[in-house]
Amino acid sequence: MTQVIAHRGARQEATENTLPAFRIAREMGADWVELDVRRTIDGMVVVHHDAHLGDGRLLAELTCDELPESVPSLAEALEECDGMGVNIEIKNLRDDPDYDAAHLVSDAVAGLVQAYLGPERALVSSFNVDALDRLHQVDPTIPLALLYAIGSPASCIDRAVAHEMSAVHPYDPLVDASVVRRAHDAGLEVNVWTVNDAARMEELISYGVDGICTDVPDLARAVVDRIEHS
Repeated sequence: MTQVIAHRGARQEATENTLPAFRIAREMGADWVELDVRRTIDGMVVVHHDAHLGDGRLLAELTCDELPESVPSLAEALEECDGMGVNIEIKNLRDDPDYDAAHLVSDAVAGLVQAYLGPERALVSSFNVDALDRLHQVDPTIPLALLYAIGSPASCIDRAVAHEMSAVHPYDPLVDASVVRRAHDAGLEVNVWTVNDAARMEELISYGVDGICTDVPDLARAVVDRIEHS
């Protein structure tokens, strides 16, 4: 069955990447939540998409005590996501203003996954293969997924296999039936982002995708359930 993955929580009903967004996603029937993580100057892993806060301050230059109450720690988020799987996207690209070549965020994520989720409820993704390689070194039991939005799907699938990942997370316009088939033949799951149109969800389900990452988890839940019971 295709899994419903709430993109940054139920972000059309509450501020994205916040505890209310995750709570509402569960109420809407999401199987998984996708969230983004970065690191503060004092080593706390927090849930936030951008390197900067809305007021311009850089997260990597702040302590956790200096953050707005709306920005949860990863630990708080994982507690709020009880009953769901959690796709943790590590934000640590070379062009980011908070880029850390040591990938300390990967080390911290590995520990938090084992403390709060266990490998069976976790999936860690990133556009940065080095960040995922580091996490794999720390804990090879945690499933990994390669995010991509450009380039050849075939080469991205091959790269994911070469780095011992469990899944690929392609940008929706890059996905057709042949991409899904090639990934499955390589032993990889396919979770597609970000899909908000019911007709496109149906098409992707017909391809056999494993997960749909969406801003409207209630719609995706309805589509998946209707197809499942038809």
